Amino acid sequence: MFQFTGWPTKAIRFFYVPVGCGAMPTLYFCAMAKQKFYVVWEGHKPGVYKTWEECKKQVDGFPQAKYKSFDSAAEAALAFKGNYWAFVKNAATAPKAAAGKISRAAIVRESVAVDAACSGNPGDMEYRGVWIADGRQLFHVGPLHDGTNNIGEFLAIVHALALLKTQGKPNIVVYSDSKTAQGWVKKGHCNTKLEATKRNSPVFELIDRAEKWLAVNKVTNPIVKWETEDWGEIPADFGRK
Repeated sequence: MFQFTGWPTKAIRFFYVPVGCGAMPTLYFCAMAKQKFYVVWEGHKPGVYKTWEECKKQVDGFPQAKYKSFDSAAEAALAFKGNYWAFVKNAATAPKAAAGKISRAAIVRESVAVDAACSGNPGDMEYRGVWIADGRQLFHVGPLHDGTNNIGEFLAIVHALALLKTQGKPNIVVYSDSKTAQGWVKKGHCNTKLEATKRNSPVFELIDRAEKWLAVNKVTNPIVKWETEDWGEIPADFGRK
């Protein structure tokens, strides 16, 4: 039996190394690094990067490169729209939101919000994307018969990503209030249990197109969780609650 005291506060990964026949194996644990997002204001290719390795490629060998790490994709996207010196000078004195709250100041205005609606489960499904800065609707699909809300949320995110790619906007934030759909996009697969029928074939055709797009395109746009409890309903909401 392995015994040890002290529980790390971060997520951990365990592994052990055998030390010989009849001897107690040694158990190790290591803290898993928290996800960071890196903003490059001045470098070979300015933008928001998800790993230090990607960021390093943009700043190595670039005279007086300006870059900084952030704890969330939303913070990084907001920072990229701003001035490097403002974030460096104000990092230690930036005003904090109320305990447990995320300030609306964190919302990136030059971004896309997506949402879906479904009358029943399954039911008539539709989804759309809205430009947050002015509330302008960028796209709207549906209603389509016998879909689900999660499928609509998934399709809305991929639709926004594809649209932004065609427009040459690889760093624009896409907001979604669905963790499920974000997880499906990250895995590149719409993990629905909905049964395909002749009636909902248009829905599954869109799913197939979305999965194929994800398979051949690298996602560079930050996909950020819309904090409904702190910010209210997402701007793309259909207002049917």
